[in-house]
Amino acid sequence: MFNINYKITDEKVWQGRVDSESNYDAFRWHQWIETIDLRKDHLEPYTCKIGFAFIGFCCDEGVKLNKGRVGAAEGPYSIRKKLASLPCSFTKDVKLFDAGDIFCENCTLEESQSVLSKAVEKILSLNLFPIVLGGGHEVAFGNYNGVLNYLEKNRNKPKIGIVNFDAHFDIRPYPDGACSGTMFRQIADQCKEKELDYSYFCLGVQKRGNTIDLFKTADSLGVQYILEDDVLDYPLHTILKKLDGFIKDQEHIYVTICTDVFSSAYAPGVSAAQPTGLNPERVLKILEYILKSNKVVSFDIAEVSPRFDQDEKTANLASTLIFSVINTLAEMYS
Repeated sequence: MFNINYKITDEKVWQGRVDSESNYDAFRWHQWIETIDLRKDHLEPYTCKIGFAFIGFCCDEGVKLNKGRVGAAEGPYSIRKKLASLPCSFTKDVKLFDAGDIFCENCTLEESQSVLSKAVEKILSLNLFPIVLGGGHEVAFGNYNGVLNYLEKNRNKPKIGIVNFDAHFDIRPYPDGACSGTMFRQIADQCKEKELDYSYFCLGVQKRGNTIDLFKTADSLGVQYILEDDVLDYPLHTILKKLDGFIKDQEHIYVTICTDVFSSAYAPGVSAAQPTGLNPERVLKILEYILKSNKVVSFDIAEVSPRFDQDEKTANLASTLIFSVINTLAEMYS
């Protein structure tokens, strides 16, 4: 199932402060996480309240092909370092697993995305919620297909809505091959070929980051979106109302965040830094609202690039978003 481009995580990354070795209320994530190897056949589905599995996508080949600043391949490691010391704010029947990393070494971008899709599918089959750590935003094509492949086993033509927090649509044509700017066009074409509904909602789109042609393409594909300025300026209830109709139309929702949707004041370590952008507080509120729909089946965060990450702000922001995802979903199962 997996080739040499899959590796289990070095447990040394999961280290941090230890306030107690026996009092769970004082535990941090590095004390509670368990490493699993997706290549093993004997893994049993998780049967307690809810379990989460991290899988790293150590690849920024799509960013390179997109002529962006490379460095996001090291993102999963830097995010894990920030996750390690987070407090266990959930009950003991919520479990964290680290399912390893996917690499893009001596293979094509498409091959690494295919390995990721198999990993996500395997995680879902284990009754775990996948949290994919990017890596370039090309992670989205692999994650989406892992969800699709899993759901297709249980239902013909599943309806999956995509919610993307991003400064860019990432729906460019790809006559010369895929990159980190083409994933949602690839998914649209795939949906057309398979006669599936294509449902895509993008929040934080910047006018200066997308050509007129891309806006026309978005309209022709039926993409729903809210511009960066409107996400910031609209009352929160107006944004949530716009999302309501989209959410109600979906059976399942896949959420992806490209960290370039945030202002560089919050996220300097990205492939395409933005002088303006969204603020984390508003994104967290919107994200929690989507999660509470009880339809979200997978989540990823992309484009954390440590080589540009002053004071590790971007990795810290990524860990904050993941903390919210896990605690919001855990509370729903309490």
